[in-house]
Amino acid sequence: MPLIGTSDLDVFPLALGGNTFGWTSDEAESHSVLDAFVAGGGNFVDTADVYSAWADGNSGGESETVIGTWLAQGGASRRDQVVLGTKVSQHPEFPGLGAANVVAAADASLTRLQTDHIDLYWAHFDTGDDLAETLGAFDALQKAGKVRHVGISNFSPERITEWVEIARSEGFAAPVALQPHYNLVTRKAYERDLAPLAALNQLGVTPYFSLAAGFLTGKYQTRDDIAGARSGNIEGYFSDEGLDVVAALSDIASAHQVEIATIALAWLQAQPRVVAPIASARTLEQLPALLASASVALSADELAALETVSARVAE
Repeated sequence: MPLIGTSDLDVFPLALGGNTFGWTSDEAESHSVLDAFVAGGGNFVDTADVYSAWADGNSGGESETVIGTWLAQGGASRRDQVVLGTKVSQHPEFPGLGAANVVAAADASLTRLQTDHIDLYWAHFDTGDDLAETLGAFDALQKAGKVRHVGISNFSPERITEWVEIARSEGFAAPVALQPHYNLVTRKAYERDLAPLAALNQLGVTPYFSLAAGFLTGKYQTRDDIAGARSGNIEGYFSDEGLDVVAALSDIASAHQVEIATIALAWLQAQPRVVAPIASARTLEQLPALLASASVALSADELAALETVSARVAE
């Protein structure tokens, strides 16, 4: 299995997103998805302390709590099987990346997750805090054994560069991973601005919205299809050019006898420095298409076809 950047974290080439856990997937369904993911060879689970504070009746931390009960049921051996990533800066009780907040949020996450360490701790969003202070807090967590490695998500190229320079000058551990918004219909900003930084700094890339909020599953073919969709994010991906991408995915999926989502993920897995795209399964039935991406090898012609059609999408 590939390593995440310069870390010692070897992971299945698909990360299971935990954003649905405790939200659109109840605890029992979430546990079933996690069980099946591991049974299918998966080992990399991605969540955040804020999941899912946006839902009625939730306050944040629900996903971590569900993952924590699942880990506890499996004992120490289960925890050893899993590479666990979570994020800080957006929980309503722990907003921002100030040093005291980062440490307090990490302790709260560890409690909910029922574990003594986080394998990959992400700075979720840049909240404008002094990065030297932020990195000092991450470094303290690593020295205490509470965090093994650190990743960056939703930072500008300038702030990523600043982060790396501070880590180098202060002797802090370098970040090992980058989590950008990247998929077949959202390419330009990442490939222009972030991919060069990922290469320069040897960052493993784990894209989120890998399936464009479900648009790249082929489920949404008309605006009527998205009218009743739960995620308002889908509207932003819908266009004639985007539908052309879905059509190309459908042709390739038919040739491989797999689902459209499988090919969309396989394309990401074939991109430079991408270690494991993140995708969520709300139900057990959605998981096989995601897992199958790890065993699909796209030909040069297929990759070129997707490159050409997706380059026409305006962003």
